[in-house]
Amino acid sequence: MKNVKWLLMIALFTGICSQSMAQQEFPIAPGKFKPTDASLKQYQYPQWFRDAKFGIWAHWGPQAVPRQGDWYARNMYMQDGQSWEKGYYEDHLKRYGHPSEKGYKDIIPLWKAEKWEPDALMKLYKETGAKYFVSMGTHHDNFFLWNSKLHKWNAVNMGPHKDVVGLWQAAAKKEGLRFGVSEHLAASYTWYQKAHSADKTGDKAGVPYDGNDPRYEDLYHGKAAADDTGWMTKNPAWQNEWYARIKELVDMYHPDFLYSDSKIPFENEVGRSLIAHFYNQNITQHNGKLEAVYTCKEPSDHRFVQDVERGVLDSISVYPWQTDTSIGDWFYRTGQQYKTAPEVIQMLVDIVSKNGNLLLNVVQTPEGDLEPDVVAILKGIGAWIKDNGEGIYGSRPWKVYGEGPSTTQSQEKGQFGGLKDVRKYTADDIRYTTKQGAVYAFCMENPTQNIRLKSMGKNGKLAGKKIASVTLLGSGEKISWTQNNDELVIRKPAKLPDYSVVAFKVALKK
Repeated sequence: MKNVKWLLMIALFTGICSQSMAQQEFPIAPGKFKPTDASLKQYQYPQWFRDAKFGIWAHWGPQAVPRQGDWYARNMYMQDGQSWEKGYYEDHLKRYGHPSEKGYKDIIPLWKAEKWEPDALMKLYKETGAKYFVSMGTHHDNFFLWNSKLHKWNAVNMGPHKDVVGLWQAAAKKEGLRFGVSEHLAASYTWYQKAHSADKTGDKAGVPYDGNDPRYEDLYHGKAAADDTGWMTKNPAWQNEWYARIKELVDMYHPDFLYSDSKIPFENEVGRSLIAHFYNQNITQHNGKLEAVYTCKEPSDHRFVQDVERGVLDSISVYPWQTDTSIGDWFYRTGQQYKTAPEVIQMLVDIVSKNGNLLLNVVQTPEGDLEPDVVAILKGIGAWIKDNGEGIYGSRPWKVYGEGPSTTQSQEKGQFGGLKDVRKYTADDIRYTTKQGAVYAFCMENPTQNIRLKSMGKNGKLAGKKIASVTLLGSGEKISWTQNNDELVIRKPAKLPDYSVVAFKVALKK
């Protein structure tokens, strides 16, 4: 009997110790959220995010230096690869040296950000129409843009010798924009494994790349297990490290927005603990009110905001969601093609009509400024927003998101789910939003004849209340219209605004 009692006591003690160790590994700020899906479903979407609709992102860091675009820190270690992975290795070899000697660690000091003016850029972004701003915290390159006490490879110690996250945050606060950060660290542990390989052919075949040097393991991570090849590592030690470092980012800057470049990180308690901590500490920061938005790449089920990269949803979502995309490549690339202002505007309108937000990366040069054509695109977006923002900010989806060929014909799929973000529209394509007793009808291309809104006919199931007036946003011209049984006909105005997407405000009788 004594032995049984001792075994029970040992089991109890072991359980308590295990629980204590788990709590120490993943400390969570006190509050109502726990690291379970059931607890996270208490989440309520903040009003600010639902009303904001449009944010700008600085997806910017040392990988911009070679001017070769996204994923440089990985692909420069690939002598062979698929078509989209090729060219980096050859470029690095020619310009910097062989990656066994001159690796990504040697690119980092070249990032000086000498033309970066965060205050001026933030003023421009506000004029463009952004209501929130997101700074990259760290990309898959494991280089931190904040003043980390846990990781020496950061922008205060190296490169620009500036707290990039902190300076962006101060600039956003000055302009009254909500502030957020993005983390791409969860994927870096397996992403970086190419740095642990070597050339397969040539004079340096078999010579290990600099990622194998123990002196730089804190940048490139260690060698992963043979079966640890997924987007996110299975290694518990690395998962714990991720938690501590992203928690540091949250606790130092207390952002209202946090983006993970993955599903729930590691799809386990580690990621859920970080989300719960983010929510709880945010409530404390805002005196009992939850203002936090966490976004990752899986359906939200009321736990957070679903993010769709380089794509859009195909219908109205019950839950607020977000598209993240870039005006060009994710990092600066010489000769890249940028989205036009009309394309971004069409994308924004389509997303908002389906209960979504648009987070747009604005590509900065390695030096930190913007190319003149990028500035021109932003000014074009801003001019449109000034006239038509009434139908965007604070709006909600109407009974249908739209009508026209783009709602019935097969559409190209987006890169990471949903439909492609930039698509072709016709003058017959309409998108709807609603706010304060009005329906806003956006013509996705400049109308060439009378506008016919089939969803707003007298006998239609959608029309509901009678129409009081129709006005064209951005114009003082009196608009002629007739509501027939099967459609609302708006006579084409004599003069349309100087942009592709025009919006009619259809005020409903009370």
